[in-house]
Amino acid sequence: MLVSAKEMLEKAHAGHYAVGAFNINNMEWIKAILLAAQEANSPVMLGVSEGAGKYMCGYKNVVAMVKEIHDFLGITVPVALHLDHGSFEGAKACIEAGFTSVMFDGSHFDFDENVAKSKEIIEFAHSRGISVECEVGGIGGTEDGVTSNGEVADPDECANIAALGCDFLAAGIGNIHGKYPADWKGLNFDVLAEIQAKTNGKPLVLHGGSGIPADQIAKAIDLGVSKINVNTELQLVFADATRKYVEAGKDLEGKGYDPRKLLAPGAKAMQEKVVAMIKQFGSADKA
Repeated sequence: MLVSAKEMLEKAHAGHYAVGAFNINNMEWIKAILLAAQEANSPVMLGVSEGAGKYMCGYKNVVAMVKEIHDFLGITVPVALHLDHGSFEGAKACIEAGFTSVMFDGSHFDFDENVAKSKEIIEFAHSRGISVECEVGGIGGTEDGVTSNGEVADPDECANIAALGCDFLAAGIGNIHGKYPADWKGLNFDVLAEIQAKTNGKPLVLHGGSGIPADQIAKAIDLGVSKINVNTELQLVFADATRKYVEAGKDLEGKGYDPRKLLAPGAKAMQEKVVAMIKQFGSADKA
């Protein structure tokens, strides 16, 4: 059964661990992540960007795919289907399509508009039992065509958005989407600590979780991060395993070109990576 993310993240916050929100792109991603969560006995969130939703032929199809694969595999751990970096219209569409959690990213609007739109989405989602994530500040890099320079969030603005009643809050603290550059300065823990204090212990979200050093991940969790988003890291291990399969000529052996065989090494690599990250985030055996 798919569930709201509210309870799993409140438990994570209280228990000082984080739930992984792993982005999905197709059936292989859905299957690998669900199997990994079941193997690790961990709650999990399946993140869907608006671009990925379009690629998978619409939000209703995403919901149907996830439900059918979830049921077919006999998954028993808590699973939330979550819109990642959603627009105002996208968040409403996902709520109506059957998602159990949505993110409304109003960080690129002026603050008053972010507040107004966040408030409307929160009321619309909560009336249907769906959890909501909002954002303040910027996550560096480009996600679905939206580019940010990685503006550090204002703790007072975070407090105002949190007071609207969102279930968890994403705040820019120097994190970025995609690969981290060699000269990256690291996460701003002073700002993170201030945000947590001013939001009265609201579960916080760390976007751009791929490639952040383990010690910084651990410290972020200690300071209130309860959800960590991962996308790039899974894409990289999938690509690497697939490349090795082809370069070894496996696709030319027998029916190695069969997509079920061609995609299998990448899917296995993703499953192993998700299990490892779940253990790193501390959510293993917390289902």
